[in-house]
Amino acid sequence: MQFLRKLFGLKPPVNFSELVQNNAIIIDVRTVAEFKSGAIKKSVNIPVNDLPKRLNKLKDKNQPIITCCASGVRSAMARQLLQSNGFKNVHNGGSWHRLQRKINN
Repeated sequence: MQFLRKLFGLKPPVNFSELVQNNAIIIDVRTVAEFKSGAIKKSVNIPVNDLPKRLNKLKDKNQPIITCCASGVRSAMARQLLQSNGFKNVHNGGSWHRLQRKINN
């Protein structure tokens, strides 16, 4: 199995619950209106379009960060943006609904 993972560049599944227990920041990159309609407790709302100008709010580039949105597309963009700016431990949590279930199990 390890051979296939290496061959296809697959990584082991992320344990989002463990990341949260280890002080991960959850960044919800949906719009303010979307965020107000429901969100994960203690998540931070930074819309994906505002993220480049608000990177200075994230002080520790080694702290675990989980991005989420409505479907996983914007959170993937946010993950890429954070990684390209030197953040080392960034994970795409995908949909905030699914992420919430993953961290609460």
